[in-house]
Amino acid sequence: MNGLLGDTVAAIHPADPAALAEAAAHQDRLTKPRGSLGVLEEVAVRLAGSAGVSPPPMPVPVALAIFAADHGVHARGVSPWPQEVTGQMVANFLAGGAVANAFAAQIGASVTVVDIGVATDLPAADGLLARKVARGTADLSRGPAMTPEQVVTALETGIAVAGDLLDAGARCLVAGDMGIANTTASAALICAYTGADPVRATGRGTGIDDATHARKVEVVREALAVNGLPGDAGPLGVLGAVGGLEHAAIAGFILKAAASRTPVILDGVIAGSAALAAAAIAPAVVDHCVAGHRSAEPGHRIALDHLGLRPLVDLELRLGEGTGGLLAHPLVCAAVRVMHEVATFDAAGVTDKEA
Repeated sequence: MNGLLGDTVAAIHPADPAALAEAAAHQDRLTKPRGSLGVLEEVAVRLAGSAGVSPPPMPVPVALAIFAADHGVHARGVSPWPQEVTGQMVANFLAGGAVANAFAAQIGASVTVVDIGVATDLPAADGLLARKVARGTADLSRGPAMTPEQVVTALETGIAVAGDLLDAGARCLVAGDMGIANTTASAALICAYTGADPVRATGRGTGIDDATHARKVEVVREALAVNGLPGDAGPLGVLGAVGGLEHAAIAGFILKAAASRTPVILDGVIAGSAALAAAAIAPAVVDHCVAGHRSAEPGHRIALDHLGLRPLVDLELRLGEGTGGLLAHPLVCAAVRVMHEVATFDAAGVTDKEA
């Protein structure tokens, strides 16, 4: 790999073992029974390993980036929603009227919307980055969704967006998405990267009936077959064959967060499938990811299991937009705050239990 993508991948390193050990030891010295904070202790230790220091920095401010794109596979009838909704929802994000906006306001997150591949022209607006690589992808069930050049451009766009947010002061990133039919591409990516059967990995997206779901499963099978997947296409080849422009951009976003030792909170099945792509490109990225939630989409469980990530929230969400990642952010902050503010047994003069 060359250029921005290659440089970013080269800068990614695994969690720092010394910081992991120090964070785990610090947890055991705090005035609480060992292990009593359960998964929150694991999160705090994970973030220390990611940052390379214990205690880890507080993950604030937090920035949400919503990557929006359309999909050629929409023509196969895999979604009851018209493709125009992608562009309309972008306008809704920019007007502050979406669920993601409400959740972002709750935690003080900034919201950036990126047109990485919306099929329609979008008017310039505050908060919108015009980074259109193409007017949607080709139909992944008939051949590759993207050209190799489009894949790299979308990846590097995600890298650049993350870099700009970090340069502006963000200390935690959340990846969001918008794209009608993008759960079909997500299912295909999950099958290609994990070997899962389409019946297990393909969900109902924004809500489809049994007949449409059966068609969606068959479309995913066709996409894998026509593109020779799973196979030896390599991480970028798989992404280009059955991914979306937003998947590629989110993968780049994750890669940059990892290269900068900054935590990235993953949202649902779209971010999860993009994380599979990022991990296939650079396996150490997983050390810098936190699974915000587990989507109601069945493929998301498969993706998280493959990545070895445990979700913080399981509320049967299936919205996307970064909503699950935003909901999880206060839990991540709480986990880190414990490391900074809770006294140790020695400092508090509290008697520890006998070993």
